[in-house]
Amino acid sequence: MATLALSQVQSGGGLRSRVPYSFGNGAVRKLCQEGRLKDALHMVELMVQQDIQSPTNAYISLLKECTKRKALVEGKRVHALIVQSGLDSDIFLGSMLVNMYAKCNSVLDARNVFNSMPEHNVFSWTAIISAYANHGQGEKAISLFQQMQQTGIIPDKVTYVVVLKACAKIAALEQGKQLHLHIIKSGLESEVIVGSALVDMYAKCGCTEEAYEVFNRMNERDVVSWNVIVAGYAQQGLRKEALALYEQMKQEGVQPDNVTYVVLLKACASIAAMDQGKLLHSHIVRSGYELDVIMGSALVDMYAKCGCIDHARQVFNSMHERNVVSWNAMIAGYAQHSLGKEALVLYEQMKQKGVRPDNVTYVVLLKACASIAALEEGKQLHSHIIRSGFQLDVVMGSALVDMYSKCGDIAHACQVFNNMLERNVVSWNAMMAGYAQKGHGKEALVLYEQMKQESVKPDKVTYTVLLNACASIAALEWGKQLHTHIINASFESDVILGNALVDMYAKCGRMELALQVFNNMHEQTVVTWNAMIAGYSQQGLGKEALTLLKQMQREGTKPDEVTYASVLSACSHSGLVDEGCHVFDFMCKDHGVKPTVDHYACMVDLLGRAGHLADAEDLINKMPIQPDVVVWMTLLGAARNHGQVEIGKRAFDNVVRLEPENDAAYVLLSNIYAEAGRRDDVVKEMKDVGVKQNSWVQLD
Repeated sequence: MATLALSQVQSGGGLRSRVPYSFGNGAVRKLCQEGRLKDALHMVELMVQQDIQSPTNAYISLLKECTKRKALVEGKRVHALIVQSGLDSDIFLGSMLVNMYAKCNSVLDARNVFNSMPEHNVFSWTAIISAYANHGQGEKAISLFQQMQQTGIIPDKVTYVVVLKACAKIAALEQGKQLHLHIIKSGLESEVIVGSALVDMYAKCGCTEEAYEVFNRMNERDVVSWNVIVAGYAQQGLRKEALALYEQMKQEGVQPDNVTYVVLLKACASIAAMDQGKLLHSHIVRSGYELDVIMGSALVDMYAKCGCIDHARQVFNSMHERNVVSWNAMIAGYAQHSLGKEALVLYEQMKQKGVRPDNVTYVVLLKACASIAALEEGKQLHSHIIRSGFQLDVVMGSALVDMYSKCGDIAHACQVFNNMLERNVVSWNAMMAGYAQKGHGKEALVLYEQMKQESVKPDKVTYTVLLNACASIAALEWGKQLHTHIINASFESDVILGNALVDMYAKCGRMELALQVFNNMHEQTVVTWNAMIAGYSQQGLGKEALTLLKQMQREGTKPDEVTYASVLSACSHSGLVDEGCHVFDFMCKDHGVKPTVDHYACMVDLLGRAGHLADAEDLINKMPIQPDVVVWMTLLGAARNHGQVEIGKRAFDNVVRLEPENDAAYVLLSNIYAEAGRRDDVVKEMKDVGVKQNSWVQLD
């Protein structure tokens, strides 16, 4: 074998030593093992030029290293050398090239090499199937597997694992079941990697029982197998079962790894299971796992989604390394809890640390702006997105539409919506919600018709948004049509839609239809009861509202602040003074609900309508919280209705103290004085409080 000084085979960045080095396949392998890919490649190029020896083994070493490092550029140079050496018909090298291109994310190159091969073996077939499976083309991968079988090539366990992963990604259950039969016939079901892939396929296709049956039959189960079954249950929302499997796993002596904990933390995050999440955190600490970037990000996400922002921030601050996922998790936590300012501050810190935002960052930040109606900050983010070169894909576009809509800028929301090349149901929902929130119910309903014409299938959110739009403009006929569509879509059992239907019928004045929906609901939350009680209140049906409150309590649903506000309003509109006072006392003393300023406003209205103005004023003076303008205006209105000049004057003084420019207060006081025959006092009063002459002439 020839010997050559390494200085002679330097390539650009150079070899680190000038010590003589053997020149040949063994030397190439050694350079690859040392991670010196460019030097190894240069050595092979010299071997080919000088025709020193057959470089087949060197090509194998180079392709393995290129595959490992996903070095596409170097891989293409190796490919060119193989062709130059006349070895492009070698089935083994061809298979390795297919595998290298697949792992380097160049599916087209992988397919071209595969097609050019004179014959194929199980390795080359598995490599090309894997290329398609790993790049979201599961159907193509399954089709290639069927072609492979037709050529008489017998799949091995790796082939089955690859095709099962393809089935899992596209939830191709029937094809997965057929594969399972082939695997049983091949005697490979007991292989741990095949069994794990079967469990994963069934779990991702939503068949947790079948997944567990396969798992139970496995003779050997490693940590990967356990992670797959735990993840399967967790992804299906079966948190208790996932945690029970975790305990069983430990009892059987299998040590959980970081994947196990990440999977379980995601499960806890998805259902806001704070206690279990904290317990897992303590297990992680006791197990000695370092808070790496993946584990730390999962903990931040879990605490944030469980509503414990302080804990999330503590974990975030303690992380030695943070990537864009970690920052996104923390920013999302703030956004989810309407802490938009904190999310935007963190975004600035993220940029200062040199972490480049990705599309998830911007989507989360747009949600943060939407949550606090921060229009200017949202516009700046929109500019950053454009300058950063991000495509206005369906997710980003929907987030922008939602942000502009919730910030009240319907014009910009429409502009973004109309410029989107692709729109899904989320995009349409965001735009319709924007119209509905601004009181443009008709426009929302017109957009719904356009959405159907473009063959976009409505979901539950669509119908909820549209029912709210109907409620806001009392569009009863539209609401009835939507109700029919909901039934046809088999959504009638959804509690949120049920609540929206009750609210819509109530606000359209059709309490009998609201009650019909209410009684047919399988589940009634406090929101359902509140919608029904509010409907009775709006119709002035105080006795019915009180009856429903008692029924609600009998059935074990605890009334909240909104419930009591609606009941008190119903009593006020129906003149049920004693009943209203009883409800207020019960709320404060027996139920332990702290009255808000809205409850006091309802009580002042209740007493004021009944002519008990002295009691109403006394209640205001004894309020443990500061009365607002609404409370004093309610008293002022009652004073005007009952001709109570002095109480009206005191109420007026408090209103102008809080809001000096409140025109309605001046009008009410003017009317009180005028009806009492004290028109001169109107002019005097206006001069005393400094109202300009043209204003009080208008009042007169």
